[in-house]
Amino acid sequence: MKFIDGKMFRAMIVTGATLLHNNHPEVDALNVFPVPDGDTGTNMSLTFTSGANEVERLESDAVGDIAKTLSKGLLMGARGNSGVILSQIFRGVAKSLKGKETASSSDLAAAFLQGSKVAYRAVMKPTEGTILTVIRESSEAASAYVTEDMEIEDYFSYFVKAASESLDRTPELLPVLKEVGVVDSGGAGLVLVLTGFMSAIVGEKIERVNVNAEKAKEEAAEKAAGTVEKKDYGYRIEFMLKVEEGKEKAFNVENFQNELTRIPGERITIVQDEDIVRCKLYSKKPGHALNIAQRFGEFLSVEIENPQVKDEDVKKVDLEEKAPPKDVGVIAVAAGDGIKDQFLSLHCDYVVAGGQTMNPATEDLVAAIRKINAKHVIVLPNNGNIVMTAQTAASVLEGEIDVIVIPTKSIPQGLSACIMFNPEASLEENVGEMTEAMQNVKTGQVTFAVRDTNIDGIEVHANEYMALVNKEIKACVPGKMDALKKSLEGLVDDDSEIITLICGQDVTKEEKEEAQTYIAEHFADCECEVIDGKQPVYSFIIGVE
Repeated sequence: MKFIDGKMFRAMIVTGATLLHNNHPEVDALNVFPVPDGDTGTNMSLTFTSGANEVERLESDAVGDIAKTLSKGLLMGARGNSGVILSQIFRGVAKSLKGKETASSSDLAAAFLQGSKVAYRAVMKPTEGTILTVIRESSEAASAYVTEDMEIEDYFSYFVKAASESLDRTPELLPVLKEVGVVDSGGAGLVLVLTGFMSAIVGEKIERVNVNAEKAKEEAAEKAAGTVEKKDYGYRIEFMLKVEEGKEKAFNVENFQNELTRIPGERITIVQDEDIVRCKLYSKKPGHALNIAQRFGEFLSVEIENPQVKDEDVKKVDLEEKAPPKDVGVIAVAAGDGIKDQFLSLHCDYVVAGGQTMNPATEDLVAAIRKINAKHVIVLPNNGNIVMTAQTAASVLEGEIDVIVIPTKSIPQGLSACIMFNPEASLEENVGEMTEAMQNVKTGQVTFAVRDTNIDGIEVHANEYMALVNKEIKACVPGKMDALKKSLEGLVDDDSEIITLICGQDVTKEEKEEAQTYIAEHFADCECEVIDGKQPVYSFIIGVE
C-alpha cells in the first residue's frame, strides 16, 4: 500500500481508540505515585475517543478533513495533561495533512514530525522521559527511515517499533520511573494508539472490550468464592435528557451505552422515547457520565446519590440558565459538595466538577466560561493535571472571551486566591493579588496507597495512609490520623499563620474533633479553619499560609 485514503485513515483512528480503551486500566496502573488517582490511561482514552467519535460522524473521506476533525475532537475532549499533549500531537498532524485527499508514507512521516514539534511548543517546560520524548524520538527516527515510495506498512511498522523502543528508554531519562520500575504512562498510551493504527493498516480487527464487564465477571467469581462481600458501585445517577434538535441521528443508544461504560459505569439502563432519553447507572465518576450525556442535548432532570452514605439527601445538579452579563467572573474546579459551597461563598460564580480521578474536558470548561457570561473570566484549575486543560479552553475562546488562568495546583491554593478576589477592584489588581496569595500556600494531603512500592527511600504499603507535603510522600503509616500529623509536621513552621483543614467524605466526626484538638495543642500560634469538604480520594487536604 503506497497511500492511505480516508476510509483507511478512519479505520486507523477507530482502531487506535479501541486498543487504547481496551488497555487503559493498564496505563492507569503505570502511575508513578501509588495514590488512587492514576488516571492517565482514562484521560487519554476519553480524549482520543472524543476525537474518534467526531471522525465517525464526518461524511468527508479526505485524509486532510479527517485529520482536522480528529484534531478538533481531541482538543475539545482533552482531559488532563496527557490528553492535552495528545491533542497537540494530532493538531500538528492535521496542520501537515491539510488539503490532502490521501497520504503517502512521506506525508505521514512529515505529519507526525510536525505533531512532535507542536506538542513540544505547547508545554512551557518539557520534561524528557515522557510522551513528548516518545513522539519526538520515534517521529525523527521514522522520518529519517522513510523513502518517497515506501510502503505504508513498512513505514508504520518502523514508526511503532521506534516508539516502543523510546518508551522502554523513558526510565533512563526520568529517574522516578526507574526507581518505581515503570515506563511513562503517557508514552504507553501513545504507543497503544500507534499500535492500533498499525493493526488497521495490516487488516487486523480489534473488538472493543467492555473492561467493566470483565471486572464484573472477576468480582462475581470472587464473591462466589466468599472473598468479596459487598460491591461499592459508586454514585447512583439518574437523568432525563432531551436530545437537541439536529443531533437525533448522531445519538444512538448502543453507542451511548458503550461510551458510559468507559467511565467506568455499572448497571446501565437506557430507555429512549423519541427525543427523550431516560438513563440510570452507577459510577464513581458521575461528572464524566453527565459530560458525555450533555453533548447530545439538555437535561430535564438529574439526580445523584451516594448509596454508601446514610441519610444523604439526593443532590440536584445546578443547571441554571446563562447568567446576567458582568465584567469579571471567577470559575473554580473542585470535587466535594463542601468545597464547592466554600468556593461559591467566596465570589466564585461557578464550580466545575472535577479534580483527582475526574479531570474535566476542555469543552466542560468552555461551556462553564460561556455560561457565566462575563467579559473577563478568571479560572482556578486547583489541580496540576487540569492547568493545561484550562489553558487550552482559554485558547479556544481567544477573541470571544478574555480568559485568565491562575495556575492553582491545589484546593488550598484556589481558596486562598478566591478569598483575595474583590468585585470592586480592577482585573489587573485581582489577578495580581490572587496570584500572590496562591504562591504563599503550602499544601498537604492524606490518602491511601494503592500498591506497595518504595519512593525516595520511603516504604509504601498498599491500603496504608500516605502523608503528602507539596506532592512529596513524607511517610506511610497504618492510620489516617497519624498520616495527618506527619503532613502537618512537614508543613507548619515558625512563619506559618493560618492552617486550613479540609475533611474528606471518609472522615468521621470523632476524627475531625481529634484533628482540631491536635492542631490547637501543637500549633497554638496558628489560626485554624476546618471545612467539611466531603471530597473523594483524599481524607484530608491541608493548606498552610
